[in-house]
Amino acid sequence: MIKPRLIILSDLWGIKKTEWVSEYVNLLHNNFEIQFYDCRELGEIDKKNYSEESLHNQFVTGGIEKAVENLLIKEKETINILAFSIGGTIAWKAALKGLKVTRLITVSSTRLRFETIKPDCKIKLYFGDKDLNAPNLQWFSDLKIPNHFFENQNHQLYLKKENVFLICNNFLE
Repeated sequence: MIKPRLIILSDLWGIKKTEWVSEYVNLLHNNFEIQFYDCRELGEIDKKNYSEESLHNQFVTGGIEKAVENLLIKEKETINILAFSIGGTIAWKAALKGLKVTRLITVSSTRLRFETIKPDCKIKLYFGDKDLNAPNLQWFSDLKIPNHFFENQNHQLYLKKENVFLICNNFLE
């Protein structure tokens, strides 16, 4: 039996700080053919200044759009996506531009709060209720997307092992 494809998109740190991704891969690899993408590579981000501010600024001043373009070049078949932080914004925008997505699950993709159109696929978005940049409840209502907040969690909730199973379980249902 052919497994469905799942791509995992990193947060802004890319592969350099992704030891936590193996927890997701371990839970999902039996059910999916998995491809991991470093969002810094997709966005052609300069890694010389490896600070959060520098990486973030490069993404918001053209890196997100470049990552979307490169993802559209690399992925031609129907896929599922699990994306973290900036990766979720890249996945969302790529889906709006024609990426064939069955299911989009994003975690802590706070830049989605600026989006006004949603992709045509199954969507599940996770945020920490302590993440000050998460979309507000009106945004969820306007886009008709259910909200899923982890209690007492901040932006990096996806790094915590206890949250990995809950997030992955949506792909396994």
